[in-house]
Amino acid sequence: MAGGVDGGDGARARQHVFLVPEYLKDAAEKMKTGLMFVKLVNPCSGEGAIYLFNMCLPQLFEVKVFKEKNHSWFINESVQSGGLLHFATPMDPLFLLLYYLIKADKEGKFQPLDQVVMDDMFPNCALLLKLPELEKLLRHVTEEKEIDKKKYYKYSKEKTLKWLEKKVNQTVAALKTNNINVSARVQSTAFFSGDQVSSDKEEDYIRYAHGLISDYIPKELSDALSKYLKLPEPPAAVPNPPSKKVKLSDEPVEAKEDYTKFNTKDLKTVKRRYWSLNLGPRAC
Repeated sequence: MAGGVDGGDGARARQHVFLVPEYLKDAAEKMKTGLMFVKLVNPCSGEGAIYLFNMCLPQLFEVKVFKEKNHSWFINESVQSGGLLHFATPMDPLFLLLYYLIKADKEGKFQPLDQVVMDDMFPNCALLLKLPELEKLLRHVTEEKEIDKKKYYKYSKEKTLKWLEKKVNQTVAALKTNNINVSARVQSTAFFSGDQVSSDKEEDYIRYAHGLISDYIPKELSDALSKYLKLPEPPAAVPNPPSKKVKLSDEPVEAKEDYTKFNTKDLKTVKRRYWSLNLGPRAC
């Protein structure tokens, strides 16, 4: 866990506890060329979100937060209130690339990738162009042309829906393998009445997996995917449902704080099954 660090004025620095895969330990020790927090677009909302980028591989990780009430961390000789637990998990970068490809498709023409993945609000999107096997990834969602040994790309909705269907099927398989009950969650999300509750069935798995994938794609594409999967409209909801789904305390939410300010600081590690990042500033 992160160690306690005093600021120059004697005040206890705020610290954060992160869980990341252990294999990133070597990357963290090479801060400037290793792990870096970056602010990139959220491909679902179009707003900014914090990601962790491994410059060594390179590899992209999304950052999520678990928040529980009345929870604190004991860090060395100090107590860190708030009890937030941050964790980074590998993310398919194609979801972010897809966001820019869909946006560029409004021009209706083939374009070089470096002219597609451009964003004045999130200039670090250029890091996506350094990812390995980039051309192989793009084949899942684009049409491709080569002119004078330079490649040009155009978004393909047909290819994208086939690729997303595979993602849904992979998610369904993972849910079943891990014996995760989805019926109650699907029915709770849709606010079904009590007599509509049933045991897990294939449609529930597909609908739940579709919901998970929809967190990474624009709503218009999510709706198109639902039709592509031939998901029936959910039964009528119970009267007066809440205006939006309420996230439970044990569900991960998107990290809001801007951790890019820690990119110039040391990342210290503790040897565990997972290891954590010390984000406290150095003592003056």
